[in-house]
Amino acid sequence: MKRLAGRLNLFQRTMLDWRELHPYIAVHAARIAEPLDTAAARRAIDETLEHAGLTGLELDRRRGRYEWHGGPSASALEVIDAGADWTTTLAAVFERQLNAPFTDDGRIDPFRFFAIDQGDAFFLGIAYDHFVAGGDSIVVLLNAIADRYAGLPAPVAPLSRYPHTHRRLFARHPLRFVRGLARMPAMVSSCRRTIRPRYRTLADGHNAFTFFTLEPAEYATLRTAARGWGVTLNDALIALLLLAQDAQMPDRDRAKRRHELAVASIMNLRDAHREDTRATFGQFLSSFRVSHPVPPGITLGELAQDVNRATARVKREKLYLTTLGAIAVDRIAGRFRTRDQKLGVYAKSYPVGAGVSSLNVNALWESATNSGAPPYIRGVPTGPASPVVVAVTTSGNTLCAGITYRTAAAGPDDILDLQAHIKSRIRALK
Repeated sequence: MKRLAGRLNLFQRTMLDWRELHPYIAVHAARIAEPLDTAAARRAIDETLEHAGLTGLELDRRRGRYEWHGGPSASALEVIDAGADWTTTLAAVFERQLNAPFTDDGRIDPFRFFAIDQGDAFFLGIAYDHFVAGGDSIVVLLNAIADRYAGLPAPVAPLSRYPHTHRRLFARHPLRFVRGLARMPAMVSSCRRTIRPRYRTLADGHNAFTFFTLEPAEYATLRTAARGWGVTLNDALIALLLLAQDAQMPDRDRAKRRHELAVASIMNLRDAHREDTRATFGQFLSSFRVSHPVPPGITLGELAQDVNRATARVKREKLYLTTLGAIAVDRIAGRFRTRDQKLGVYAKSYPVGAGVSSLNVNALWESATNSGAPPYIRGVPTGPASPVVVAVTTSGNTLCAGITYRTAAAGPDDILDLQAHIKSRIRALK
C-alpha cells in the first residue's frame, strides 16, 4: 500500500479517537456585508479549495497518515433563510452541524459550507472535521473565500498542507520534557482534588449551542481590566469560567478532598513550530488545565492573577510537552479500554468543568478594503473531555462567545445562568 504524504500529529490522532465516540466537528461563520449570490459563493468556495489543494483528502487512520490529492471540489453550499431572528437561526444551524458526522470512506470531503441569508448581507459558514485544521487555518480559508467572492485577487501560491508533527518539539526541547515529567505527580494530585463533571448518561454526546456577544464597551472594559492586572485576556476568561462554576455550586463543601474547580484551555503551538498561519494549513493544537479552590470572596482580578501564574509556567517551562506526553500514554492505554470506559475516562481521571478556546480574528483577517475583520462566530465540540466549551472570538471591537454544551450534563437554564454570571462580573468592573 502506498504511504500517504502527510503524518497526523498526536492531537489530531486523539481527535480521531474522540470522534469514534461522538462527532468532533467545529463550525465557523463570518458575516459578508454583501447580498448573497449563491452561484458566485459556490464558485468562490470551489476555486479557493482547488487553488489551495484542499480537495481529494485520503485518510489512513491506522497508520496515522493522510494526503490531499487535489482535483475538483466536491463541497456543497446549503442556503438558509435567516428568518425573523437570525441569531436563533444561526444557533440552530451550528447545533445541527456540530452533531452531523462526516463520512470516513476512502477519499473524504472534510468541509461543509452554508450561507445564512439576511437579504442585504449573509453569514458564510463552514463546518469541518476538526482533525484537519485548527481555527486559525479556517479563518484564513474563509478570508480567501470571501476575497474571491468579492472579486479580489487570489493568493499567489497554494498552501503548504503537510506540517511537521509535534515530534520535532520533543526533539528540540528534550530537557524541558524530562523536567516536565517531574510535575506529573502534582497534576495527578490536582485531578484528584477536582470536582468531577456529572453526566446523566455518558453515551449521549449531543452538543447544544448558543452564543452571546459583548458590546464594544463591555469588551473594552474586560480588556483594560486584564491589562491592568498584568494578565492575558485568556487568563481573565479562565478566571471568569472558574467563578461561574463556583456560582453554580453554592453548597460546595470545601472540606472534601474533591473541592477544586478546573478549566481546560486550548493552546496553539503554531509559533513553537515556526509555521506561518497564512502559508501552512493544518492543526497545531494542545491544551492545558488550570485548577483552583476558588475561595469565598476572591475577586476576578485576584483569581486572574493566580491563573496567570499557572499559565505563565506552562509557557515558560513548555509544560504543553508534558500534556502531549500524557495524551500519548492515554492513547496506548485506550487500546485496552471498552467503549464505556473510553466515554468516562476524562471525567474520572482528568476532570474539568468547562473549557475555553480563544481566537483573535483581527490578527488573521486581511481586508483589501480596510474594513477590518467581519463579525465572526465559532462553535467547537465538547468531546469527552469537557461538558461545556466556550469558543471566544475577538473580531473588530467585539467579543463573541459561542457556548457548546453536552445536553447530558447541562440544560439551557444552566447555560443562561453561566452567561449571565460572566456578563455581570464584567459589568461590575466598570
